[in-house]
Amino acid sequence: MTAVGLSTFVLASPFSDADAAAFDLVRDMGYDLIEVCMEDPEVLSAEWIAENAARTGLQVSICGAFGPGRDVSVEDADARAIAIDYLRHCVDVAAVVGSPHVAGPMYAQTGVARMLPPEARVAQRARAAESLRDVADYAAERGVALAVEPLNRFETDLVNTVEQGVELCRLIDRPNVGLMIDSFHMNIEEKRIGDAVRVAGALVLHVQVSENDRGTPGSGHIPWVEYFDALDDIGYSGSIVVESFLPTVDAIARAVSLWRPVASSMDALARDGLAFVRSMSDSLSHGHRS
Repeated sequence: MTAVGLSTFVLASPFSDADAAAFDLVRDMGYDLIEVCMEDPEVLSAEWIAENAARTGLQVSICGAFGPGRDVSVEDADARAIAIDYLRHCVDVAAVVGSPHVAGPMYAQTGVARMLPPEARVAQRARAAESLRDVADYAAERGVALAVEPLNRFETDLVNTVEQGVELCRLIDRPNVGLMIDSFHMNIEEKRIGDAVRVAGALVLHVQVSENDRGTPGSGHIPWVEYFDALDDIGYSGSIVVESFLPTVDAIARAVSLWRPVASSMDALARDGLAFVRSMSDSLSHGHRS
């Protein structure tokens, strides 16, 4: 059965060693997995995550957060080194807690949108690929993969579509590098979501789901049957994580342009999202979906 998870962005931000109760809440809701977002490594330890995961029987996925100072595509080599060190730390945490991957838009800082000439964009993409090749080699030694996430045009100017994500993976050219696909971003950028999933194919290492308004999966207009049919077609058997963001945390709300509540409560979003994803993913094995 597909492991269904909940992002800590729904629960607390920044997630820290003070949030042990979140593990109990995620378990009690019926989730199989908690996706821990590494916003501030200073307040979050690998051993603490592993201890609470073991205590509650939850699997763990590690996701990076790529704000200012975490850009592997910039021209300044010292700045790239800082971002690479952050990613290496995420890899170290993933290895300790048993996450098969580090996921996220790790190729550049989010929220940056620039009109660059083609040659400058090619150079930026090459710097990102070189940096992530370094991280991928480090991760391979620790049994960890990198799951690169395309983001919509309002959150990045570098990798918006699955096709661009595939291109970046080819530039990195490492067997432990693939994609994380996210229904929210795909709904904005892809012509047909199902076709994009099939283009990604075996490169899909991880999946996040969120409705077109960042709300509860199944409550909006994303073509979910098409999405899950395509996951079935590519033989996807990895985890699926429900992601949204706390509208009460100003920095996060501003970063993802979340100006209003998208559910009656985050608790309701988490519970209803789980029920919806479970019904859709369970139907993969039964061959029917409506």
